[in-house]
Amino acid sequence: MTSAHVYIGISLDGFIARKDDQIDWLDAFDVEGEEHGYDAFMEEMDVVVMGRRTYEKVLTFGFWPFSKPVVVLSNTLTGADVPDENAGKAEFFTGSPQDVLAHLDSKGWSKAYLDGGQVIQSFLRDGLVSDMILTRLPILIGEGLSLFGPVARDVRLEHIETKSFSKSGFVQSRYKVLNGAD
Repeated sequence: MTSAHVYIGISLDGFIARKDDQIDWLDAFDVEGEEHGYDAFMEEMDVVVMGRRTYEKVLTFGFWPFSKPVVVLSNTLTGADVPDENAGKAEFFTGSPQDVLAHLDSKGWSKAYLDGGQVIQSFLRDGLVSDMILTRLPILIGEGLSLFGPVARDVRLEHIETKSFSKSGFVQSRYKVLNGAD
């Protein structure tokens, strides 16, 4: 079965975006010339899985940031919702996290990068996340969209490593999800 992996930046107070989905606070950091491992992480992934809100945010960037296939989880969007300049770059899928992984597996993809809070939360709730790389940025935004929502049971993690980055002030931790997917 395809394994699911998380790589995401969060504010020090645990938010991935403002309440209005804005991520403008990420622009406050000078990361030029400082490698945080995203490119190496993406090299290992076969496919990107994101939710509708994340997909809609990506469309505002003015460019398509992914070279890998993208699967958008949505109950409302279809291929007709892809702007012409992004035609063929995103596939839409409706189903449970287990259904998504089975679909990805049927396409021969072994590692999926999960992007977006609701997608990450749903895969965590179903015990389907293998590991997470969380990059904490030195900023408090006060309120916003939390990376982690309610869980029905404790989700145990094993700390693998933590790195700090002197230029940006980022602190990045990697965890194996113990009661998640193997």
